[in-house]
Amino acid sequence: MKAALSRLRAELALAAVAFIWGSTFVIVKEALLDVSTFLFLALRFTLASLLLAFWLRRRLAQRAPVDWRGGTLCGVLLFVGYALQTAGLRWTTASNSAFITGLYVVMVPLLGSLVYRNGPRPAELGGAALAVCGTGLMSGGLPSAWNRGDILTAACAAAFAGHILAVERYSRRMDFERLSLMQIAAVAALSWAAAAAEAPRIVWSGRLWFALLATSVLATAVSFVLYTWAQGQTTAARAALIFALEPVFAGLVAWAAAGERWTAASLAG
Repeated sequence: MKAALSRLRAELALAAVAFIWGSTFVIVKEALLDVSTFLFLALRFTLASLLLAFWLRRRLAQRAPVDWRGGTLCGVLLFVGYALQTAGLRWTTASNSAFITGLYVVMVPLLGSLVYRNGPRPAELGGAALAVCGTGLMSGGLPSAWNRGDILTAACAAAFAGHILAVERYSRRMDFERLSLMQIAAVAALSWAAAAAEAPRIVWSGRLWFALLATSVLATAVSFVLYTWAQGQTTAARAALIFALEPVFAGLVAWAAAGERWTAASLAG
């Protein structure tokens, strides 16, 4: 009973994270008009790292086991996912990107069965298939002809699937606060390196400041602590299914804040 209650709390936390991430989509899209992509990611994750280090300073001062390999792996996979998704958007449409990225819902149980050598449960596979169908209806479906942007986005989905599995594994080997900070700091460092190679640009506007504050505090520092803690209480496959709610929340926020219309297909999705 206690274990079931802990898993329920964890999965509600993951749903809250999906809501936060879905809610910030419109904010980030507007902010990218004033800043280059990797510079935005570098600023976002650097601010989040500093905030999280200050917030957890007393906990971090305590001696505890640290798995540097695990923290580095989580950070690299997270950065690769963001980088490939952003690069893919140069050559594919936003709807194709949304659908192909959502394929990680199916990739997680399949990849997990290869890593842990245990087959996914039928209910998990059924739920993943339904989630992909729903995402396809919301985004317009599978691209009829794949281009390099679609291929990069598929690689991004694989990176996010690997990240979910890595967090599930290492959140049970070290305290989730340290793991959260390590992966956020790794993304910040890699984003600065990528920003130096992309001819960075920035215009300090009000919407950019708002986006940086919203994403660094809520969508990164708070969300990744919740996410990393919750992954230690449930399975990677269930977490992936819950994260399929992200495009639903994104659509609701886009409808409420930006006036985007829902179609019969997106509602069915």
